[in-house]
Amino acid sequence: MATTAAGGGVPATAKTFLGHPRGLFMLFFAEMWERFSFYGMRAILVFYLTKHFLFAKDPAYAVYGAYTSMVYITPVIGGYLADRFLGARKAVLAGGIFIAIGHLLIALVEGPQGAQDWHLNGFYLGLAFIIVGTGFLKANISVLVGQLYRRDDIRRDGAFSIFYMGINLGAFVGPLIIGYLGERIGWSYGFGAAGIGMLLGLIVFVLFRRELHGAGEPVDPALLVQRTAIGMSREWLIYLASFGGVLLAWWLIRDEGLVGTLLLGCFGITFLYIFYRSLFTLPKVERNRVLAALYLILLSPLFWALFEQTGSSLNVFTDERVDRHLFGWEMPASWFQSVNSFWIITLAPLFGMLWVWLGKRGLEPNAPLKFALGLVQVGLGFIVLVWGAGRGDALTPMAFIILLYLFHSTAELCFSPVGLSSMTRLSVRSMVGLMMGTWFLGTAAGNFLAAQIAKATEGANPDQVLDVYNWIGWATVAIGLVAIPVSWLIARLMHLDTIGTDETGHGLAGEKQLAEPAAPGTRTAGELR
Repeated sequence: MATTAAGGGVPATAKTFLGHPRGLFMLFFAEMWERFSFYGMRAILVFYLTKHFLFAKDPAYAVYGAYTSMVYITPVIGGYLADRFLGARKAVLAGGIFIAIGHLLIALVEGPQGAQDWHLNGFYLGLAFIIVGTGFLKANISVLVGQLYRRDDIRRDGAFSIFYMGINLGAFVGPLIIGYLGERIGWSYGFGAAGIGMLLGLIVFVLFRRELHGAGEPVDPALLVQRTAIGMSREWLIYLASFGGVLLAWWLIRDEGLVGTLLLGCFGITFLYIFYRSLFTLPKVERNRVLAALYLILLSPLFWALFEQTGSSLNVFTDERVDRHLFGWEMPASWFQSVNSFWIITLAPLFGMLWVWLGKRGLEPNAPLKFALGLVQVGLGFIVLVWGAGRGDALTPMAFIILLYLFHSTAELCFSPVGLSSMTRLSVRSMVGLMMGTWFLGTAAGNFLAAQIAKATEGANPDQVLDVYNWIGWATVAIGLVAIPVSWLIARLMHLDTIGTDETGHGLAGEKQLAEPAAPGTRTAGELR
């Protein structure tokens, strides 16, 4: 196998397609199928709990919240293991295997409606495999994209745009196919399709792995084959420990309260440690930038708590309260999980051109202002839905749920591409990894808070869901409006006039491209500019 060229990137003699290394398109299809399985399964997860296992909505939302929270924690661990031992390629392969096992296990253990016992425990075990597998895969596949190119290669941004189109294409198609199979044919067919999708991604990854030309190989292969104290190689010890992580996740996923306590505790302790360290150990400019980053981290859980209603309370609202008939045919509720991806695919190029156009005129909003605008828009989405919703037994026209996702998608375009980029731009080099971990903890905390909001939508009053949406919508708009003038103060703390000319000029490959919170990976190793 050829090795990557000095300074990074595939060899100059490597075959290309559309001007890019062929390995990029292999990673595109592998990631597309992984996102197909993840978002497709997520679209039917709450329905499976409430309609098959006959859960009440509150415990279903609790399981969903524990699952999505842990999905955003494990990439930090998976990224560390890949950096230190496995390398990104082995980590992605292991992650794909774990994810495929999880989806197929859920499909295979389905029992009669209402039957729980070992069927439910098998379902939890399947989710646990997906949690651990996502930690390995999501933290590392985008790192492989970056390693295909030298750091000064002008094709890098275009490569990540192509790669992230695979993410959104998978997220768009997954709910349509898996949702239809799960809701209309049988739940096991939906989860089975998710598993098959992941297997297709793995097949593509294995058959065309030579196109990586050595990218993602272990830094020190000797460390992996080295025997540990128990007589097992370090590589297989990592895999064995991963199965231990599956058992831990299997135990935690049924106790959302414990997950939330541990999560919020870790987030609070880490946040306070960074605050203390920046206040008492850093020079003025670096201190101010880290404080600005902490401000953005504080806004993150609020945004994701509202945005992540998509798979829980909004999914159920669409199923029960939205008129989904089109030309006399009723669409599956899970299909509306694809609307966000549709808007992202449609609007992302327009927003990219808008930021460039404003930037040339010195008018592009800074990161804190984009965050504020994101909060306003995610709140407006709920206000628009409440305004158009039917009360009592009246159904809501589907146009209003589509409008909600439009506002949420434009909010995501202001929020998601900015977050990780800001963490790496504002942190000092010695704390980048810590800041990245805190950002992911904030995102996970947002998913936990999303479950609490979803549970608050249930009550004796059938319109309680609209009352909750109205309250959180206006409250978030108010916070966003207050954050607009505050953004100018935070921008001053960022010292934008000197950023990039000192040691903060580093970042993640693809951090400026649009994707999802975890898409650019978790590390800055090898990405110094």
